[in-house]
Amino acid sequence: MDYMERHGLRRARPAELVPGTVRAVMVSADYAPDDPQWVEAAWQTLNAGDRAYVARYALGRDYHKVVRARLQRLADRITQEIGPFGYRVFCDSAPVMEVELAQRAGLGWRGKHTLLIHPRRGSTFFLGTLYVDLALPADSASGEHCGTCERCLEVCPTRAIVAPYRLDARRCISYLTIELKSSIPEELRSPIGNRIFGCDDCQLACPWNKYAQRAELAELLPRRTGASVAGGLDTATLVELFRWDGTEFDDRTAGTAIRRIGAERWLRNLAVALGNGPTSDAVLVALRSRADHPSALVREHVAWALAKHAARPPAPGPRPSAHE
Repeated sequence: MDYMERHGLRRARPAELVPGTVRAVMVSADYAPDDPQWVEAAWQTLNAGDRAYVARYALGRDYHKVVRARLQRLADRITQEIGPFGYRVFCDSAPVMEVELAQRAGLGWRGKHTLLIHPRRGSTFFLGTLYVDLALPADSASGEHCGTCERCLEVCPTRAIVAPYRLDARRCISYLTIELKSSIPEELRSPIGNRIFGCDDCQLACPWNKYAQRAELAELLPRRTGASVAGGLDTATLVELFRWDGTEFDDRTAGTAIRRIGAERWLRNLAVALGNGPTSDAVLVALRSRADHPSALVREHVAWALAKHAARPPAPGPRPSAHE
């Protein structure tokens, strides 16, 4: 990702990003759904080729906004106690090494999938950072507890976790469906399956996530009602979502992290998922309806999906009876 290269060593030198910084206050916020069987439910959606899979973290309100707002409240509270001080809040919004800082702060250890793991909360939580110019006492780093387990490496659909603690972002489905602005490489389209925004496989397979904690902040729970996208996104079919026009996409994704990819990439991702799903008249009609889409990016992925369906052998017809 080019933004990491652009910022260079400022990621590892906080005082170069925010002059005067001497400490980083690290916080976290759980986001697991309010369902003890959420992992099983996620696998069921992934195995249903006609349904859309969205990473669990994106089913609620945009975490960037929620965590930054909470951090600002923390900074305001500190100001009330000690007076003005220098600070800046971050949540996946600047060249900050959140996982490394959180590990040093004792919030968990970096798992082999490169995410932070807490022994009593798994890895389903967001990280936030408050850079301060206060010489606060430093906490102790957390130890590593993955042992010999490599389930996250084994389950990754695109083999993006190339070795323990090493991730090739170019192969990661979260990168491909969210960060990548151009065409998804053809060799990686089929492994994406029905994942249209992000991927949870490495977390779903991680045994530590049996301890995942339900989101305490209501904004981070999946939306269940109203016109918002998450009012039914975790059960929506690919065909339903592919019918949205640009205005409907904007309206239904307002306030969510999904909004940032825009309608064009949303259709790109859905076209790939439809190409990977079962062939049906509804799927073919939906894909053909976008075959002449104004976006060359959408047209390319729709053409790929239609070609994939055309290359499949026809479904077997009914067997003749003994009297025929």
